[in-house]
Amino acid sequence: MDSLLQTTERLSDKLAALLQQRIESGELAPEARLPTEQQLADLHGVSRTVIREAVSRLKSMGMLTSRQGAGVFVSPRSQARALAFDPAVLTSMDSVLQVVEVRRGLEADVAALAAERINAAKAQAIQDALAALEASPPNGAQGVEADLAFHRSIARATDNPHYERLLGFLEQYQRDAMQVTRTNEAMDHGYMVQVQREHRQIAEAVIRGDAAGARRAAMRHMVNAAARIENATPPVRRTLDALLTRPK
Repeated sequence: MDSLLQTTERLSDKLAALLQQRIESGELAPEARLPTEQQLADLHGVSRTVIREAVSRLKSMGMLTSRQGAGVFVSPRSQARALAFDPAVLTSMDSVLQVVEVRRGLEADVAALAAERINAAKAQAIQDALAALEASPPNGAQGVEADLAFHRSIARATDNPHYERLLGFLEQYQRDAMQVTRTNEAMDHGYMVQVQREHRQIAEAVIRGDAAGARRAAMRHMVNAAARIENATPPVRRTLDALLTRPK
C-alpha cells in the first residue's frame, strides 16, 4: 500500500497527483497499460470509486486514454498544456456555482447537437443510461455516478469526443456537491420528482431529434441545479462547506 495516500486530503486528488508524478517522471511510460481498477484499489488501499475519480481526472488532462476492450493507457508524449483547475480554489458554494455556470452553456449545446445527430443506437444508449439513473439510489456515490453517466451518454451522441472529455473534466469538481444535493433531494420527494422529470425531458427531446427542445431542457436543468444548490437548507450547506474546505 502506498504510504503517500495515508493523509487527510481527498484520496482521489492525492492518487491523481501520485499517478501524474509517475507519468511525468517516466516511471509510467507512454503507451503503458495501467493495472485494472481492482488492482489499483488493492495496491493503494482505496475504493474503486477513488480509482475511477483519479483516472477520470487524468483522462481529462490528456494524460491517460481508454481503449475499448483493452484498458486504460498512458497517453503518448504531448507538448500541449493540459487544462486544469486547481481543486484548492473550489472551496466555497460560489466556486461550485461557477462550475455549474460553465456546464450550463456546454450542456445546452451538447443536448442540441446530440438531437441533431441522434440515431437508433444512440437513442437506446441514452434510454439505458436514463433507466440506470432512475433505478439508482437517490443518495450516495452510486447515484452520482449514474447521474454523470447519463449526461455523458448524451455527450457521446454528438460524435464529438471533445464534449465528453470536457464534461468528464468538469464533473470531477462537482462530485462532492452532487452527492450532498442528491441526499438533500432524496429527503424531499418533490425535489426528486422534479430532477427525474428534468432528466427525462432532456432525454425525450434528444431522442425525438428536437434540437431546440433539447437545448431548452438542458439549460433549464442546469439553471435549476444551481438554484437547488443556492437554496439548500442550512444543514446541507454546512455539510457541503465542510467537504469543500477540507484539505486538498
